[in-house]
Amino acid sequence: MKTILLILLILLSQTAISGNFGSFLNYVNLVPLPERQSKVDSFMKTNPVIPAIDNGTSVYFIYKGQARSAMIAGDFTGWSPTISMKQLSGTDLFYYITHFESNARIEYKLVIDDNWMLDPKNPNSFKGGMGTNSELKMPGYVAPPEILFYAVIPHGTISDTSFYSHDLKNSRNVKIYLPSGYNRKKEYPVILFHDGLEFITLADITNVLDYLIAHNEIEPVIGVFVPPVDRTNEYAGDLKDTFTNFIVKELMPEIDRKFSMAKNPQKRAIIGISDGGNISLYMGMKHPEMFGKIAAMSSDVQDVISDDFKKSDKMPLEFYLDLGLYDIPVLIPMVDDFIKILQKKEYSYQFKTWPEGHSWGNWKSHVSIPLRQFFPPE
Repeated sequence: MKTILLILLILLSQTAISGNFGSFLNYVNLVPLPERQSKVDSFMKTNPVIPAIDNGTSVYFIYKGQARSAMIAGDFTGWSPTISMKQLSGTDLFYYITHFESNARIEYKLVIDDNWMLDPKNPNSFKGGMGTNSELKMPGYVAPPEILFYAVIPHGTISDTSFYSHDLKNSRNVKIYLPSGYNRKKEYPVILFHDGLEFITLADITNVLDYLIAHNEIEPVIGVFVPPVDRTNEYAGDLKDTFTNFIVKELMPEIDRKFSMAKNPQKRAIIGISDGGNISLYMGMKHPEMFGKIAAMSSDVQDVISDDFKKSDKMPLEFYLDLGLYDIPVLIPMVDDFIKILQKKEYSYQFKTWPEGHSWGNWKSHVSIPLRQFFPPE
């Protein structure tokens, strides 16, 4: 019996060195307690990159260090530190085992003794609207090529203008993207981006536009990037109507005078994320004569929007909506119910789900899809 156990220990130890964390756990649990810490130290030196992924979908989150508690918060927990990592007896190793889709991309943080921190063994991170998080990319996840900067392709230009709203009684810095080769004699489709500055800084949208235009995947377009001043109220609160009037009656007429933009609503799109998706839907609902294409990503959909679309006749609108499988839970039934309304009214729409969370990493990777849908090359 001792000989069989010795052989088993040897086989498991060889598997452990290869990086299979599940087999390593089985091996260490057969080792006497006083010897376990040295095995853990050896494993961590041999496997410098964590989390460990086995069989394409099994994920082992690992933390090594003295701690009273080790927890995880991330897209898959609703960013609540509800998952406790288990401590391997006789060691300072904590771990948690779970499964994700083979092409998932997850953001998370470790919570060690109530201190939120990046995973010290994970070299991958993503800077989003709420700061930097550790990033887990499953083996099947493929980053889209359009998010990168390519020096060899033509690039558009960005100009700034400070715009004062008489309705809202405030000013904001609006940025305008003009495609390479912009010609005032030609009318260009236009895309208005809510949370516009974040689309530039966090979603690399100028890279995306440059790439899609250079590769003839979309028409050359003009981008209008509008930041909020009072985001919650402007996008989903008491200022929705005032903000909508600012866009439709103040901002767009002024930009129309300065740049050569198409006036046909089928050549005008609005895009927003989260509450920015909500105001995009609301604005399109109120002014289909201004914007004929609407993209709402991981969107809030307030009752006033759903109710109005239920009651109104079909409008000349086209939609793109999406959700993350690990999105904010309250948003999922809102979007699902709105999709049913679009189906019943026979609207033209596209709906996607992604194994990701409510994050700029998600939106950055997929914003090219509505752009291709709305403005395919002529």
